Formats: sequence, structure tokens, C-alpha cells
Amino acid sequence: MIGFNLNTGYKAVVIGGSAGSFQGITKILSQLPKTFPLPIIMCLHRLKHVRNGFVEALSIKSVTPVVEPYDKEQIKKGGVYLAPSNYHMSVELGNYFAMSTEEMVNNSRPAIDITLSTAAYVYREKLIGILLSGANRDGGLGMKHIKDKGGLTIVQEPAECMIDTMPKAALALTKIDYVLKTDEIVKFLNELDKLYR
Repeated sequence: MIGFNLNTGYKAVVIGGSAGSFQGITKILSQLPKTFPLPIIMCLHRLKHVRNGFVEALSIKSVTPVVEPYDKEQIKKGGVYLAPSNYHMSVELGNYFAMSTEEMVNNSRPAIDITLSTAAYVYREKLIGILLSGANRDGGLGMKHIKDKGGLTIVQEPAECMIDTMPKAALALTKIDYVLKTDEIVKFLNELDKLYR
């Protein structure tokens, strides 16, 4: 039994994932309580030429509608956001999103490192970062930035991942707070929700 060291000071949850993460993210979204108070900001690698279907597939499973935010959209409590296809998504001071079509990072656009690192800069110790299964190292540096700013870091248990390159990259770069299976990540978020009631 894992005991979580939780408090009500958090302002956002940011989640990164790539190959093999879809099953994990849908399980998390399907078991997240409707009352969950924090915004969930997701950056998932996806096919840049496929515009439709991905958000819809996530929304079918999610208890809260999944939206692709537009540039300068405000981040709201309880919202579930997904980086749009072929755009880097940054979190900006003032609690809003910024989109860009700059060069790919880690052969990816959206790049998980950009979303995680900018969220770390804005939310600092009030951020929870979660990194799931993936086939490249994108997200490892972002998780280090979250840790360096005092945020809480979680990676999916590598042994459970379809492809463990991404969580292992984070583990190699920084001291991750929790290494959890998907069911344990769900338990963590549900326990966090109870604290805010």
C-alpha cells in the first residue's frame, strides 16, 4: 500500500504520453471524479495529419469533456485540455495557453517537454507532473524542470508500459517522487480530490 504525501496547494496536473499511453490515459480520465478541482493539461504525441477522432475517443471515456484549447484560452479549474495536433502548447503566466508552430522538439509537435516545462515555470511547487508510456525521451527534461521548481512528479511504472523509454528518461534525469501503475495513479488523483472537498 502506497501512502501519498498530499496537500491542497496544487493548481494543476500536467500529463505527457506517447506510444502505448492511450490505454493508461483513458483509464485515468474514465475514473477521475467529476468533482476533480484541478485542470488536467495533457500533451500526447499524435499523428499530425489526423485532425479528428482522437479527442472524441478520449471524450467517450472521460467523465469530463476533453477540449483542444485555442491560443490565449484561459485555463479553468476542472477543465481537461489536450494539446492540439501539430501545435506546441505552452502554459503562460496569467493562467492561459499559447500555441505555436515552431520547429519540432524531440521530433514531436506538440512536444511534451514544452508543455511540462512551461507549466513548471508558471505553477512551480503547485504542479503535479505525470509521464506515461512512450517511445522517445520527450518529457524527461520537462519532468526534471517540474522537480527543480518544487512540483510533484509521477511516472508510470516502466514494467507496466507498452514502451518504457519515456518514463525511464525521466528517471535518469531526476529523482521522481512516485513510480506508479495506472491504477495507483487513479488512486492518487482520487485521494487528492477528497482533500479539496
